[in-house]
Amino acid sequence: MSEGAVHRGRAASSGQPKSDTRAAGSGEASVVERRDEILEIAATLFAERGYRATSIRDIAERAGMKAGSLYYHITSKEALFVEIHDKALDAAAARVRAVIAGCRSPWERLEAACVEMLEIQLNPESLTLPIMNNFRSVPDEVKDALIRKRDEFERIFRDIIAALPLPSAIDRTIYRILLLRLLNTADEWYREGRLTRPEIAAQIVGIFRHEAG
Repeated sequence: MSEGAVHRGRAASSGQPKSDTRAAGSGEASVVERRDEILEIAATLFAERGYRATSIRDIAERAGMKAGSLYYHITSKEALFVEIHDKALDAAAARVRAVIAGCRSPWERLEAACVEMLEIQLNPESLTLPIMNNFRSVPDEVKDALIRKRDEFERIFRDIIAALPLPSAIDRTIYRILLLRLLNTADEWYREGRLTRPEIAAQIVGIFRHEAG
């Protein structure tokens, strides 16, 4: 699934899925294309309805196929959700790494990462936030897989924060938790108004900026 999986794709939102009937000999490319379409549709349904309220039958119906036929492309609802969640975080991680790559100082990296996180979380077409917000509704065995991927994503911020010239009295783990909590709940507190997203990110960094004397 491409980076488009973290956004509401055309096939998922148009209500006109492709037919499940394929011409003989269409080959592996058609199978891959069909599976990508299913992932896009499932991602949208999980975001709209939540993990618990989305069934395999729902996904199959939106894809224009029988529920049994869906298992040709996936192994289970749980595995499907983990794959979508992981790809959404991989896409978000790639975006954050790209924007911090050209930054020269740790504080510049932090501010660039904050701006990008706000852009990701506040994009109305993004599926990253609603997919991540399903965490409490998934089975425990699925949570374990999600936690591993989130830890991998948060390593970006661990590295950024580790390089900051913070006073020794500041616990960097608590610092990271508070910062990510603020960024990950942006949809709850953000309102369009007098400050742009980059200006808000600058304010956040200004508040979090404490340098060793």
